[in-house]
Amino acid sequence: MKRKLLLYTLILLLSLSACAQKRDWIMFRGDQGQGATATRLHPPLGIKWKLRLQPKPTYAFNNPVVLGDTIYFGSTDGNFYALDIESGYMRWVFKTKGAINSVPCADGQNIYFGANDGKVYAVSQEMGEEVWSFQADSTVQSTVVVYNNLVIFSSDGGTTYFLSSDGNPLFTLPNPIWHYDTFQIYRDIMYFAPGPLKRAHSFGAFDLTQQAYLWVMDTAAMNAVWYSFPALKGDTLYMSTAANRKEFWLFNYYAFERSTGKILWKTTDHSEWGGELELNTNTMFDQNMKLLDYLAPAMWKNLLIYTSGDTRVRAFRAKSGALAWERTFDVPTSSAPTVSGNRVYFGLRGIEELGKQPRLICLLAKNGSLLWELELEGALLSAPVISGNWMIFGTDKNIFYTLEELF
Repeated sequence: MKRKLLLYTLILLLSLSACAQKRDWIMFRGDQGQGATATRLHPPLGIKWKLRLQPKPTYAFNNPVVLGDTIYFGSTDGNFYALDIESGYMRWVFKTKGAINSVPCADGQNIYFGANDGKVYAVSQEMGEEVWSFQADSTVQSTVVVYNNLVIFSSDGGTTYFLSSDGNPLFTLPNPIWHYDTFQIYRDIMYFAPGPLKRAHSFGAFDLTQQAYLWVMDTAAMNAVWYSFPALKGDTLYMSTAANRKEFWLFNYYAFERSTGKILWKTTDHSEWGGELELNTNTMFDQNMKLLDYLAPAMWKNLLIYTSGDTRVRAFRAKSGALAWERTFDVPTSSAPTVSGNRVYFGLRGIEELGKQPRLICLLAKNGSLLWELELEGALLSAPVISGNWMIFGTDKNIFYTLEELF
């Protein structure tokens, strides 16, 4: 009987531990950048609470960090917020002297983020007090990553920095070209670091231990303006690019061999806008450049799902690049996708002249079937974050939403 009781206790503890882990979202685009979580969030979803941060619209609302019962995120109003996930109660606010358009990270004690005042801040999670700050050589609108006691980030058209955990510079890489830099680190390799100065328009896979490039990508041959945040699965790396050709946007979707940079497949497509829409696609393209997860894929089993900022959602087979399914909407997508269980969530823009409200969309990941939608106050910017039973995101009306399952 004691053995049975012990077994039941262990099962309960493991179950509770797993539930606690599911509440945290601490890594940009999730594990290995796959834009997915095993947590199943089933629609319909209802608004648990929403909060208008400022009366003015915003151009970006990048992913928050969720730790336990607290949401941490920066805003273009120059404030970094810590909110209670249950109620929206503001635990603390940390003020900077510039807009915040970086993606934060956490290490259990501090939150790290960059701002357009050119500083990177370490702020205590509990109280929101400054632990240290570091003055970079330009605005910091990148992912900020903590890895093996390193704090890593890039300034816009300046430098990629590698700091110690207490804010002291250890080494740097020149970054004269790239703005809104996003990267991830897997098994000591940075995907991607800005390339060597002799190939300044490139970027590559950089070994942090050896402080040397494994390989450098030929971005000149790719001829794009935007290069997405990569997703990793096994020995393969997935990403996409976009270029504004005025009449249309040109998209390329890639799979690379992770160890060598060899292209395994490439699929090309162009934007689709729909006949009835009159859109300023040049302005829309520029707006997308400020979203750090623009064109980042979400992975479900053997599929790569992309929302590319036009009216199509595309799903490609990860092994071949063949189109598995696509779905066309009446308005363009506004955010990258997030996969939750077997469902994929993302935002659609609104068009006031046509009486079309911005929406949150839920599709079945395996075939793109429409399952559910919800009208929003403003267009969803950046992919929704799933934490426990909640979905979290911000809109261009500067409204922060937390949704929950209704049933």
